Amino acid sequence: MSSKNFGFGTQIRKSPYFDATVRWGATGFSVYNHMYIPRDFGDPEQNFWNLVNDAILCDVAVERQVEITGPDAYKFIQLLTPRDLSKLEVGQCKYVLITNEKGGILNDPVLLRLAENHFWLSLSDSDILLWAQGVAVHSGLNVNIQEPDVSPLQLQGPKSGDIMAKLFGENIKDLKYYWLREIELEGIPLVVSRTGWSSELGYELFLRDGSQGDRLWEAIMTAGKEYGLQPGHTSSIRRIEGGMLSYHADADIHTNPFELGLDRLVSLDNEINFIGKEALRQIKQDGIKRKQVGLEIVCDSLKGPNTNFWPISINGKFMGKVTSAVYSPRLKKNIALAMLGIQFIEIGQLVEIHTDFGQQQGVVVEKPFFDPKKAIAIS
Repeated sequence: MSSKNFGFGTQIRKSPYFDATVRWGATGFSVYNHMYIPRDFGDPEQNFWNLVNDAILCDVAVERQVEITGPDAYKFIQLLTPRDLSKLEVGQCKYVLITNEKGGILNDPVLLRLAENHFWLSLSDSDILLWAQGVAVHSGLNVNIQEPDVSPLQLQGPKSGDIMAKLFGENIKDLKYYWLREIELEGIPLVVSRTGWSSELGYELFLRDGSQGDRLWEAIMTAGKEYGLQPGHTSSIRRIEGGMLSYHADADIHTNPFELGLDRLVSLDNEINFIGKEALRQIKQDGIKRKQVGLEIVCDSLKGPNTNFWPISINGKFMGKVTSAVYSPRLKKNIALAMLGIQFIEIGQLVEIHTDFGQQQGVVVEKPFFDPKKAIAIS
């Protein structure tokens, strides 16, 4: 299939890997951060098994970067996030939240520190470039905020380390979980990090020259051939198994970190200054009224992820909603992330779920559903 067969308007951007993904079998796309992201390389269950048994290569150029530089870049980054960054070293990455003045979550990016005052925010699906530029206007801080020419790929799965070693040499395996390295591949400028949206061993390759996208994709696929590397897309099955958030689904501007159990990403007991600090302090003091839980849905295998929020009722009263649901072929269960009234979050609580195909029973269970200590990703 030719990329010309996709009749997209120019207001939605194509990634530097777009033509390559079509050439390698992408037949369906979604829109994320105003860009097209491949969402269909055939059977999503096969994509899951490719990921957990071998490796997949995913075009995630939609994870746009917000680049923050200048003399006050560190102070400004700390203003954006409630996570204490005082121990963030150059070459290190951290998962952070960006909150507004009410403590609502605007984004949950990975923060990369390339130099003392050089940072990237690798975004989930919302316009943080505009937020950061707006915050900077009256901040009194000397910073430069822009979107650089950077487009990430994700190479994820148990064989990703072997593929990376073939591309970059054995010492790439020394790269620690949530650290980065600036590197070149046959003259292609990259930043490589031990991160990814899969809960598996994996790497992200941040291309710093969009004109080299096709070349980079083909080089990785060639290197991975002997290891069973397949083109793929981020797996809803695996990320729900791992309890990973999808912004707009499991969190939004009306969700606070405590509702997601992300207290560790909020520093209220020291002197750091960040947007939303007083609101989050008040929320913690007052206590939350709802919290994210794991659910098992007791019904026939779901045919795919939910495309609507499913209301949850207990004793006839609506008490929450299912935000992400999918059938896990490994666990042989329907699993879901849900937001539920705080009085009903105990393990074993039975609930009624109002799905698109009728009322189904669910039960509150522990999350993440698989590898809760992230031993696979950290290994």
